[in-house]
Amino acid sequence: MKISFKHRDPHVNLNTFSPVDQAIMVKKRKASDEDISDTTTFSDHKPKSPPLVSSYNEKIRPILDAIDKLPPQSSVDFTTCESICMSRRVDCTGKRTLAVVTKCDVNPEQDGLREKVMANDVNIGLGYTCVINRINDEARVKEAQLFETHPLLSKIDKSMVGILALANKLVKIQSEIISKYLPDIVKKVNERLKASISDLNKLPVTFTTVSDAMFAFSQIVGSLKETLQRILIRGEFDQYQNYKQMHCNARLVEMLDAFSRELNTSIRFSQNFLVEEMELLEEGNGIRLQNVPHSVFLSLLQRKVDTISKLPDSLVDKVWSYIETVSVRVLTDRCENYPQLLPYVRKATLHVMREKKVQFKERVDEMIEMEKITDYTCDPEFITSYNKLMGNRSYFSALKINDYSTITIEGYGIIHIGHLKSVAANTRDQAFDLKMRMTAYWKIVLKRLVDWVVLQLRFLIQKVVNKEIEVEMHEVIVRGGGIEKMLVEPPSVAIKREELQRSIGLLKASKEVIDKSWMVTTD
Repeated sequence: MKISFKHRDPHVNLNTFSPVDQAIMVKKRKASDEDISDTTTFSDHKPKSPPLVSSYNEKIRPILDAIDKLPPQSSVDFTTCESICMSRRVDCTGKRTLAVVTKCDVNPEQDGLREKVMANDVNIGLGYTCVINRINDEARVKEAQLFETHPLLSKIDKSMVGILALANKLVKIQSEIISKYLPDIVKKVNERLKASISDLNKLPVTFTTVSDAMFAFSQIVGSLKETLQRILIRGEFDQYQNYKQMHCNARLVEMLDAFSRELNTSIRFSQNFLVEEMELLEEGNGIRLQNVPHSVFLSLLQRKVDTISKLPDSLVDKVWSYIETVSVRVLTDRCENYPQLLPYVRKATLHVMREKKVQFKERVDEMIEMEKITDYTCDPEFITSYNKLMGNRSYFSALKINDYSTITIEGYGIIHIGHLKSVAANTRDQAFDLKMRMTAYWKIVLKRLVDWVVLQLRFLIQKVVNKEIEVEMHEVIVRGGGIEKMLVEPPSVAIKREELQRSIGLLKASKEVIDKSWMVTTD
């Protein structure tokens, strides 16, 4: 702790210096170089600030009042003193106020100085200190003699007189403030220093050889591969806990469920019941008493497949776009410290993803074509469903069309049949059989299509993540000159490194100063 007194024309500054950078400045305009004045400047005042009291907002620090002791013809009344009135604006109780009475050597008998400071009518919480306004060594000796020998001033408590007493009070105030707030400052400095060192350590190592850069590149690829395996294959999302878009299994299931629901809306039972089937039977000359010709069934199947052929392609676009987004997010995170690599890694990843998307679409189109040319299933559910639906045939055939316009089929609700009044019974029966057969088989087709899309999706994701991205990255980056670019540190990283190093240096220096100041304060 150090207190220094500085003369400066036309005023004198009384400064206290401490690790928390407090200063108390006493100033008076048109005063001589040996005067200490009556206008107070508080601890956090800056030279170009507005008037101090109006801008003072930190109420945890003590307030220093300088009360000018003038000649008798203009003696100061402490209760109405301007300095004290100003201090009350920020310290209404006076608990944080220290009053300094100046020019105590001028007519002390006539002003009743002793009675004023001892009475403390204005409630100065930190007490009064009486001084004279000359502060050179000779003046200090005279000041001491004055307060020792003067018949009135010598009766004032020795802790309330002299520049040394004022300095001791200020040191004590400073020490109490430091003891209270310095631990928190030390804690914050240490936290900031630890965080800055951590950020510096996270920055990429500056490479000097191609082999070092190649080793780092292999680590990046390995990290990218591992993260994609966890997210896209194993369905883990702990690395992106709060980012639901990266919870891939859940998002893919949502898309596939929506796809399945959309496919099943193609089963329309109540609209124009049996109309399409009767048209096909007539066109195929297949109106017979018993069996439905295979060609007619196949024609109806092809029509129905055509109605849903665009849905799988739409799903592929949506799913693969999502997978590309996830992959780019992961590789951006993994290449954060090597922005010079990001364009190459992104290019390689998107190239592989788009190739697989094209391959996926080709396989989906092949699947659609296969369903058009073959009406086969070994699923026993087909026979079960068909027989259940055909259980309504006898009821349907026995109906008097002229009397009833609707029938109820279990699982499909009420079916309108009023438009079948004029249709021959044989035609209605064959159309009904074709409808029920297709309804049972169409369930198998839709379920098979969804299952097949899921299997293909998982298979292609495995290939991309486990092998093809890594191969493509080596092809694009190693042969494309990306490794050499790793030897040049990007400007953004260089600037960040310099800023962190400078910050760490300043924080360490601050820590040393605080530690030394703390030792002085505790001593």
